[in-house]
Amino acid sequence: MATYKLTPSDLTFLWDECRRCFYLKVRRGFRRPGSPFPSIFGRIDSLMKDHFQDQPTGTLEASLPPGKVQFGERWVRSKPIQVPGRENNCYLLGKFDSALAFEDGSYGVVDFKTSQPRPHFIEFYGRQLHAYAYALEHPETGKFGLSPVKRLGLFVVEPVDMQSTSDGRLAYLGAVTWIEVPRDDEAFFGFLGGVLGVLDAAVPPPAGESCAYCQYRQAAREHPEY
Repeated sequence: MATYKLTPSDLTFLWDECRRCFYLKVRRGFRRPGSPFPSIFGRIDSLMKDHFQDQPTGTLEASLPPGKVQFGERWVRSKPIQVPGRENNCYLLGKFDSALAFEDGSYGVVDFKTSQPRPHFIEFYGRQLHAYAYALEHPETGKFGLSPVKRLGLFVVEPVDMQSTSDGRLAYLGAVTWIEVPRDDEAFFGFLGGVLGVLDAAVPPPAGESCAYCQYRQAAREHPEY
């Protein structure tokens, strides 16, 4: 029996971009070449996490239960997951943005985004949040865990304006949107079943239509003189 390592970020971006690249990374350890990521987005993300650390949950969204933003950027790893109907299993490994500790003893997971909010975020980033929630509730022995996780959400900031401050600096103003992601483990396990179905195949699936990496590999095979 094989045990596949699945990262929450790969279950969103890589899975949707190209399932062939996803298969090659998880099943055969063949990764895409590294691509540059603007460091400014990492800086903005870090500033948001630091700003809300130890703040009341109401500063994120008024409808959240009383509590505070207590845990930031922790690695989580789940126990092996056996999905019904699949021969092989998997485990989840990743690092969440922040976790909320509610006064009733339950928890929430929040992901910070600098973006324009879009309707597909619930389904797309919901996979990532469900992966973190499951890993927190079913941690591998000795790994970080929290249970029960009852709320999942996205804190989305869209830059919309700029102002000058009295000390000569500039400040971006952002429109804030809280996107609640309903917890649906049945749908998440159905998604995982589809992922394992792809990984259990003897050969990788076709390349994604817009995958530039696969297009480059194909061109290199067709034109070895390059």
